[in-house]
Amino acid sequence: MNTALNLTNRYPRVLSIAGSDSSGGAGIQADLKTFSALGCYGMTAITALTAQNTQGVRSIHSIPPQMLRDQIDAVVEDIGVDAVKIGMLHSPEVVMTVAEALDAHRLTQVVLDPVMVSANGAKLISDEAVAVVVSELFPRALVVTPNLDEAMLLLGRKLTAADELELAAEELLKQGAHAVLLKGGHLPGHDVVDILVQESVAGQLAELHRLHSLRISTHNLHGTGCTLSSAIAAYLALGFSLPDAVQAARIYVRSALDAGSHVRTGAGIGPLNHGFAPQAMQVRAA
Repeated sequence: MNTALNLTNRYPRVLSIAGSDSSGGAGIQADLKTFSALGCYGMTAITALTAQNTQGVRSIHSIPPQMLRDQIDAVVEDIGVDAVKIGMLHSPEVVMTVAEALDAHRLTQVVLDPVMVSANGAKLISDEAVAVVVSELFPRALVVTPNLDEAMLLLGRKLTAADELELAAEELLKQGAHAVLLKGGHLPGHDVVDILVQESVAGQLAELHRLHSLRISTHNLHGTGCTLSSAIAAYLALGFSLPDAVQAARIYVRSALDAGSHVRTGAGIGPLNHGFAPQAMQVRAA
């Protein structure tokens, strides 16, 4: 007797649209490690290849826009996507390709990490692309997650104290984002302060969350921003609300930082320990 399997269950599916980091600490590689660690099924659409290690970026090779679009179409049309993380987009053409794909596939649970500068200070995006990211991707993202350096580039001014972050986050929100998580980890001090602000609804004031945590003493910070944004996307795919996803992602990143704080990887800025406590792949009814 022929008994066909009734395969109705599926994994939470997360797509990373980002650059490849040959050292494995950031970019696509960090995203996949994070998705797996949190029990999600990870997929990729690579925007650029980088030759880099813990000491810096040596070269960047951008993927042709049509190849990028083909990658996105292939995984969405076959496997499907519950949430998207967007990382390094090197050129205006690549940005527009991603924006058009988001619209074509009606992808709305989008976490945009506006990667512009590496942890080693290398610029990862062209000047022309910055304006296109703001105009085309800010309105299409559920949340934008700039760090301090990226916020200063976007706002055109310096930010030097934690009490400036709320106003800065609100100004970034006015650039077209639906929500902004402004990360204050680059500020000095024993505390790390992040600001999550969401757009106002029906005339109400914008919702603002001030998130505090003690700074973890570690030299291994490579890929922290990539990991946080991919963790937020993973928790969104698991069904968390945005504020809860941000809170859970911050806890995951802090734990990964702590677990990897005493390990030497390379001669420069080392990576987090993404796999400190991996979760089993989640399965749920389709």
